[in-house]
Amino acid sequence: MRDDYLGTNANVKGVSMSSGLILYSYFRSSASHRVRIALNLKHLKFEYRAVHLVKNGGEQYSDEYKRLNPQSQVPCLIHNNQPISQSMAIIDYLDQLAPEPRLLPSIAYDRALTIQICEIVNSGIQPLQNTAVLNELEKNYGLKAEQKTKWIQHWIARGLGSLEEILKKSSGDYCLGDQVTAADCFLIPQLFSARRFSLDLTPYPTILRIEEHTKSLDAFQLAEPSRQPDFQAQ
Repeated sequence: MRDDYLGTNANVKGVSMSSGLILYSYFRSSASHRVRIALNLKHLKFEYRAVHLVKNGGEQYSDEYKRLNPQSQVPCLIHNNQPISQSMAIIDYLDQLAPEPRLLPSIAYDRALTIQICEIVNSGIQPLQNTAVLNELEKNYGLKAEQKTKWIQHWIARGLGSLEEILKKSSGDYCLGDQVTAADCFLIPQLFSARRFSLDLTPYPTILRIEEHTKSLDAFQLAEPSRQPDFQAQ
């Protein structure tokens, strides 16, 4: 693990070692990407610590990291020496720590709909494309690279298809009307993964329209994988 980086980018305003927030992240991890967006939206200072998920068999499996997150996944947020893992839990915590802008709405239905959108990504898409699952498919079930890509494309397309129908009704500029919520923090990183695995996104015009609106926001720009200090071109 590399711990010599600060923030999402050298140009992030106010990044400080003394902030009390440390984010263990990997540039290509969509779950980490969600949390980077949330931190940026809330203008929270944080220290960036890179955990390479592939090098040396995966730095997330080191004894040092497993003491922070026994599940051996990123992201992991440390605040006042207390670790929090799982992106949904982290974003909920950040909403309590810095309520504005609120990412999980206070109105009951809006909050439930936001979580529903998040969970379609969090439970229905991303786990089926993560490194541990792909390694298992290759090691114990003999799937080749092309087969793994088809597997990934199937689950992403299925999830995005569901989201497209929901977002036709719920969206304005963003997933839930014209206010950025946690739903946008989850949706946009999934599109990065979709493109990484060469999925055609033209069937999802509502999703692409929302993405265009987020592109103008610094919080999303600074969270992009290519802007992270541990970025490696593929």
